[in-house]
Amino acid sequence: MFKHAGSLLEMKGITKSFGENHVLKGIDLEVRAGEIHVLLGENGAGKSTLIKILTGAYQMDAGEIFWEGQRVELNTPVDAMQLGIATIYQELNVIPELKVYENIFLGRELKRSGKMSLLNHNAMKEEAQRCLEMLGQSPALADQQLGKLGVGQQQLVEIAKALTLDAKLIIMDEPTSSLSTKEVEQLYSCVEQLREKGIAIVFISHRLEEIRRLGDRITILRDGFKIDTLPVKTTETDYWIELMVGRSLEEKFPKQSFILGDEGFRVEDLKVDRASEPVSFSARYGEIVGISGLVGAGRTELARAIFGADSNGGGKIFIDNQEVKITSPCDAIKSGIAFITEDRKSEGLLLDQPLDFNIAMANMKKFKSKSKLIDLNAIRVTAKEYIKELKVRPGNIDLNARNLSGGNQQKVVIAKWLCTKAKVFIFDEPTRGIDVGAKVEVYRLMNQLVESGAIVLMISSDLPEILGMCDRVLVMSEGKITADMGIEEASQERIMKAATGG
Repeated sequence: MFKHAGSLLEMKGITKSFGENHVLKGIDLEVRAGEIHVLLGENGAGKSTLIKILTGAYQMDAGEIFWEGQRVELNTPVDAMQLGIATIYQELNVIPELKVYENIFLGRELKRSGKMSLLNHNAMKEEAQRCLEMLGQSPALADQQLGKLGVGQQQLVEIAKALTLDAKLIIMDEPTSSLSTKEVEQLYSCVEQLREKGIAIVFISHRLEEIRRLGDRITILRDGFKIDTLPVKTTETDYWIELMVGRSLEEKFPKQSFILGDEGFRVEDLKVDRASEPVSFSARYGEIVGISGLVGAGRTELARAIFGADSNGGGKIFIDNQEVKITSPCDAIKSGIAFITEDRKSEGLLLDQPLDFNIAMANMKKFKSKSKLIDLNAIRVTAKEYIKELKVRPGNIDLNARNLSGGNQQKVVIAKWLCTKAKVFIFDEPTRGIDVGAKVEVYRLMNQLVESGAIVLMISSDLPEILGMCDRVLVMSEGKITADMGIEEASQERIMKAATGG
């Protein structure tokens, strides 16, 4: 095992404000060569801002940064790259149409000696093959079109890109949030190999089990302050949570039970894209219905077909025993269906629009005045109410959605659909990439929706979440429902058996 040397990176007294919003308040961070150093904190705690300062995307207001004992200035991303700092973001920065080696060298292509206009494809391919082999991948991968690879392999390509930069420190931001179980294991193996080679990893994750497995030390941030740096192996996860949220979380899954009512939602013979047989199921008032299955099982495709985002091969949808015709998302919204999508950035929000517009945009007719003009003041008043209720931080409705952390962006997406007064809420991976405290807030909101008379369907790859929050579980495999079980008879083993066609 690689023996930790002295400090590779030291950040001292880092502060950063955006107007009157003080995001970082004197943060210290020390990272050693050959260690996996986890950053943990609620959404809005300052993790992303700290990382953007480290990568040269933001400029700090005060503080110092030392790299291998020398004080450095990181004014641009190029400065960080030249030191050997690479970042792999949750949303991958790739061009699917290009080959793997072309993506690895994108923006820094190698050229033939003496012929400045010609690219040296052979040299780039050979270097890409070398780095892919270091990660346990076939050299042939270098010549494949990147868009034909799974998300897990695409992330490994990003890591290979970091290796071609001779990176000494790789920042990984929620790297496992969109991966299958097999891809997660592949990434874990890769991260452990990098540690053995003496490369430092700054690992941002909200998944406590993977922090426990991979991490050496953990630095906890809260409200822009560094709370503590702790050894992972000798401290308890409950203590991490308490430091992170400033209070103990007595219930990780605050499930409430309600009296079951009549059937409120029903799908009959709905054909999901590429499925071998149609899907039928129903949901009653008073229950949260979970939809589980492996990546590619057709869960999101089912939700999109219900919502009218994708065409379907026939079938019927009923709300309160009345058939509703849905051929587009507009039809679904009019019928009272809300769809909180997995990809909040590209499908749930207009990132360069303010929060009040994002909250109101799915129900603009609500804000029309008698003269048929949009009542902007009414939008602002309503948006402020939802922001206060959902504890969006910062709570400035004039901020563009892009400037919020992932968890707070998710709250804005939920507020948008609450504003439509929908009857059926479909949550697709609602807690992906958000912290433990924010997860509990989402769960409590689901309880409130059920209590107020809404139907809640929750798609999730997190089996403890399914078992902790749902009353009934539908399991999907290859586009069809392979099991429908009450929570009292469900277990991780039974769900996985049904998900794999057993």
